[in-house]
Amino acid sequence: MKKFFSLFYSNLFLTNRLFTALGCCAVFFVFAFFFRWLGILPALAFWTLTVITLIDVLMLYRTNSLFARRHAPERLSNSDDNELGIYIENRYPFNISVGIIDEIPFQFQKRDVWFKSLLKAQEHKLINYVLRPTKRGEYEFGDIRVYVQSPIGLINRRYNFKQAETLPVYPSFLQMRKYELMAISNRLNEIGIKKIRRLGHSLEFEQVKSYVPGDDYRTINWKATARHGNLMTNTYTEEKSQHVYCVIDKSRVMKMPFDGLSLLDYAINASLVLSNVALLKEDKAGLITISEKKGAVIPADRRHTQMNKILEVLYKEKTRYLETNMELLYTTIRGVIKQRSLVVFFTNYESLSGLNRQLPYLKRIAKFHLLLVVFFENTELKTLSEQHAEDVEGIYIKTIAEKFANDKKFIVKELAKHGIQSILTTPQDLNINTINRYLELKAKQKI
Repeated sequence: MKKFFSLFYSNLFLTNRLFTALGCCAVFFVFAFFFRWLGILPALAFWTLTVITLIDVLMLYRTNSLFARRHAPERLSNSDDNELGIYIENRYPFNISVGIIDEIPFQFQKRDVWFKSLLKAQEHKLINYVLRPTKRGEYEFGDIRVYVQSPIGLINRRYNFKQAETLPVYPSFLQMRKYELMAISNRLNEIGIKKIRRLGHSLEFEQVKSYVPGDDYRTINWKATARHGNLMTNTYTEEKSQHVYCVIDKSRVMKMPFDGLSLLDYAINASLVLSNVALLKEDKAGLITISEKKGAVIPADRRHTQMNKILEVLYKEKTRYLETNMELLYTTIRGVIKQRSLVVFFTNYESLSGLNRQLPYLKRIAKFHLLLVVFFENTELKTLSEQHAEDVEGIYIKTIAEKFANDKKFIVKELAKHGIQSILTTPQDLNINTINRYLELKAKQKI
């Protein structure tokens, strides 16, 4: 019995309406002290309020007539809007108003996840909301707490639903699916992927077919034409089974934040998208992560399980706080990659001196593979360099910002001088620019 009353009182909350009514009763008693003719009216009002409150309590507490649960996916996608929902069902024989608190993980730093709704008798609802995580890892959700109010509205009853669960936040698989669907339906141009004109013919012959208007006359097979008595043409297909490796730098240069995400997270998301597009093009995708020591290594393959392997590895990767061991990267690439491949190296350079420390190793890698270095434009510096300077301090800041911005352009020229492909991109355009360059290199048969 003691436990029952403890639970009863801990889940019973008085509303503003009841406090207002009690205040009116108190004022009524004060007036009765000065105006005797009011008689027992104040006492009558108080006891009427007490009876109505008890009726309200009985209406809400006679049975457990509410049900709620959280609808959540098995895993969340980093940097994307993930839709979650709260299913709530009213089993009372009367209309109720509810206030719902969902205890979301502390990583979101949100204290306003509060939903209000009206439910008719025996009605159920699904209340949807969106969460956008900005870090990979495990996110712990707590309970769902629902505050119920009857039509009388003098008290609230709190229901606690045990809905604690832990959801993993993976690299952006929602973006990966978006690009995959666009690629399958040939609509990549809608999201900024350029249509690349293929130069020349691929070396991979597909078949001989009858000529139809619009076919390239240079592909006419004259020997087959003589045998069949009508025009026949050769058809070619893009070369397949080319190796595409994403190499991700996990050193301290990738710790820099942008729009809530680190550069490492942007690189991870882009690697996931690029690997998936490469597999759709029937190439083989692989992965290498590097910092001061060797990280994960996934040899290039195009089996259906390859994307799951890459996703599971990228889920666990974290930024380290030392410089990249470029000699170790070179020996790893030489040991793992046995044939000429496209190596996409995601890193960041803030100055020419930073590039010069790594350039000898990049040149050695470029002798054996097609190396594409992807690094990031500092959007904060670009904004500062474009602002109008109003005083001496502003001129100084603008000049320094322009110097660092120009250093990035010099880095692109320095890499090109040594025959190394590069992409200088803003973090938000990383996926599109990387896929465009991959398709361009593939169309020009440079891999």
